[in-house]
Amino acid sequence: MTRTSPIELTNMIMIENSKTHEILVENRKNPNWPGVTFPGGHIESGETVVASAIREAYEETGLTIENPQLVGIKEWPLTDGARYIVMLFKATQYHGTLQSGQEGDIFWTTRDELRHMDTPRTFLDMLPVFDELEINELALSDIYQGERTMTFL
Repeated sequence: MTRTSPIELTNMIMIENSKTHEILVENRKNPNWPGVTFPGGHIESGETVVASAIREAYEETGLTIENPQLVGIKEWPLTDGARYIVMLFKATQYHGTLQSGQEGDIFWTTRDELRHMDTPRTFLDMLPVFDELEINELALSDIYQGERTMTFL
């Protein structure tokens, strides 16, 4: 029995203005996961996890983030037996000129406004992982009757 299994590794970055507490979001055009979300993407081969977060933030927002903090993960099983893992980061230090990328339009908003926007499925469920120190993971189960159950750890 092998102890390794295929994993798809991605990241997502909440960029927060430390003075106004507004958060930077992206209205994604991707038909596979459309809606308002945080910047992020795949971790490339040979790239460190933190470097991938810095790269994705820059590519999708035009901002260079500094000292991104790993706040937790979101994970779920894929139908082929693999796992999908999203490394969740929070950054309050950044510089540069805000610029929308190919993924979608970028804009600042509040957490309250975000709750009323069209967001991808389970996106809003992740917010406690970003904001509550005692929550480190959002684990989704296999799909059962069209739904996944959520566990916060």
